[in-house]
Amino acid sequence: MMPLVLAAGITLVASLLLPFAVKPWLVRMGVVDVPSARSSHDRTTIRGMGVAVALATAAGYLAAMLLGAVTVDRSVFLVVLGIVAASAGVGWIEDLRGLSIRGRAAAQLGIGAAGSAVLILLTGQSFWWLPLAALAIAAYINIANFMDGVNGISGLHGVTAGAAYAAAGVLADQPWLTAGGAVLALAFLGFLPWNLSRGSVFLGDVGSYLLGASVAALAVAGFFSGVYVEYVLSPILVYVADTGFTLLRRIKAGERWYASHREHVYQRLTDVGFSHLQSTAAVTLCTAAVIVLGFIAATATLPTVALCVAGSLAVLALYLSSPDLIRHFRRRPKVTRIPVS
Repeated sequence: MMPLVLAAGITLVASLLLPFAVKPWLVRMGVVDVPSARSSHDRTTIRGMGVAVALATAAGYLAAMLLGAVTVDRSVFLVVLGIVAASAGVGWIEDLRGLSIRGRAAAQLGIGAAGSAVLILLTGQSFWWLPLAALAIAAYINIANFMDGVNGISGLHGVTAGAAYAAAGVLADQPWLTAGGAVLALAFLGFLPWNLSRGSVFLGDVGSYLLGASVAALAVAGFFSGVYVEYVLSPILVYVADTGFTLLRRIKAGERWYASHREHVYQRLTDVGFSHLQSTAAVTLCTAAVIVLGFIAATATLPTVALCVAGSLAVLALYLSSPDLIRHFRRRPKVTRIPVS
C-alpha cells in the first residue's frame, strides 16, 4: 500500500507544480485557445496545460513501477502508458499546428489498434475483439475532447473515473488497475486549481486526448483482464450518452453533425442559466451516481441488478432532458390568484 501512496503523492505534487514551469513556456510559444463555434468561453485563454498533466501522469506511472506498486501484469500497465503517451503526443501536434480530420482519425485508430493488439496478446483474449477495442479507444479520445468545453469538467471526470477504476482494481484484485486509476485521478486533481483559478488555463487537445486515452485504455485493459463489465463501463456512460444523444439530435435536425457546435447537454445547461461549475457539477454527480449503481449491480442478485439498471437509465434520462426541463419550468406562466372577498 505504501508504494501506491507514494506514487499517488508524486503524481499529485507533480501535477500541482509543473504548471509553474509549463505556463510561461506555453505563453512564449503562443499556445492559446481562441473562442470558436463550439466554445463556451468568450476570451482568448492559454491552452496546452495538458502537457503538465501528461508529464505528471508519466511520473506517476514510472513511480508506481519503480516503487513496486505494480508487481504483476507490469506489461499491461506499460501498454496502457504507451497508449496514453502516444495519444497525448497526437494531441500536442494538434495544439501546435493542427491535423486534418483524416490524419487525426488515422492516428487515433492506429494507436487504438496497436495498443489493443498488444493487450490481446498479453491477456490471451481473442483477436475478434481487436476492431471493437481499437474503435472504443479512438472514439473515447474524441468524446473526451468534445466534452472538454466548460471549466472543471475534464478535471473532475479524470478524478471521478480514476477513482472508480482504482476502486475496481482493488475489488477485482488487479493492482495495475488500482495504480492506473489512482494516477489518473490525482494527475487531474492537481490540474483543477489551475483550471478553476481566475487566470484559468485549458488542457488543450493534448490534455483531452490524454484524458480520453487514459480512461479508454484502462477500461479496455480491464475488460480484457476479466474485470466486471459494470466496473469498466459505468464511469464512461454519461459522457457516451451526452455525445451520442447530441449526435443523433443534430442528425435528426438535418445539421452537419461533424461541424463545430456547442449543443452538448452540458453546454445547453449553461444556456439555460447554469454557470460552468454548476454544469460541471451536474455531469459529475450523474457520473458518480451511475458508477455507484454499476458497482452495486456487478455482484448483486438479479432483482437488485434490475433496480440498478433502471436507476442508471433514469439518471441518464434526467441528465439528457435537463436543459429542456429547466427551460420548460422557467417558462411556465405564473397563476395570479384573485382574493375572495
